[in-house]
Amino acid sequence: MTHPTPASSASATDPRPIGVFDSGIGGLTVARAVQRALPHERLVYFGDTAHLPYGDKSTAAIQAYSVKICDLLLRQHCKVILIACNSASAAAYELVREYVGSKARVLNVIDPIVEYVGRHYAGRTVGLIGTKQTVGSNVYRKKIDALNLGIQLQALATPLLAPMVEEGFVHNAVSQSVVNNYLSDPALAGIEALVLACTHYPLIREQIAEFYHAGRTDVLDPSDTVAEALRRLLETHGLVAPAGAQPPKHHFYVSDFTPSFEDSTRLFFGQEVDLEHYPLWE
Repeated sequence: MTHPTPASSASATDPRPIGVFDSGIGGLTVARAVQRALPHERLVYFGDTAHLPYGDKSTAAIQAYSVKICDLLLRQHCKVILIACNSASAAAYELVREYVGSKARVLNVIDPIVEYVGRHYAGRTVGLIGTKQTVGSNVYRKKIDALNLGIQLQALATPLLAPMVEEGFVHNAVSQSVVNNYLSDPALAGIEALVLACTHYPLIREQIAEFYHAGRTDVLDPSDTVAEALRRLLETHGLVAPAGAQPPKHHFYVSDFTPSFEDSTRLFFGQEVDLEHYPLWE
């Protein structure tokens, strides 16, 4: 069943939920930022834990997973689908937008931070860390080069960081050692800002910032930038949810349970969440 998008209007409201999906629980950092910025919006979150991490999957596989997830989110009547995963944003955004058509708006986590970098770092050197899929796709480099603002992007794949965070290795000697090893790579020498191009990385932002203790390098967490882009999209298209007397009840799906998943969701989202098992393929 399709739901027509309301005409753009400052006074129009739309109570339908916002769909958010990620390869696992990393996207909960984005969902948390959305919840803070847009407290009246109801979220339907899907973590594809059966197939994580997306960072070492093929483009075709990520596209197949993304389409299946969108089927679920559309059945939940989501008005916006937010791809809260850099790997999926790089591999599947155009396909998802075409697949969803007029049923929902689609937002990725790449375009908002590229726009932010363009506004604040013209003519400067910017570093980026992410999964093999995200860095290998060159999507950030292409989009930043297209701005024609003289920004030099220096990117480094950091494949150990996402699984390390998923396993709860944060704020300890193990994680600090891995972080320091990656950030010492010559590929990131001389950068003035570092884009955290994976939704897991905000959970180790403090340790990353600690490496740059002199403060000469800005560490850019895209979560709040994405939430602000979502706010603008909702307001522009008359999709803002009406204010309710009670906070909205969010819904969380996972394609597979892992032993430490409840603990991890608390870590990422900052509160208890009720998880429903929903396998993509029976």
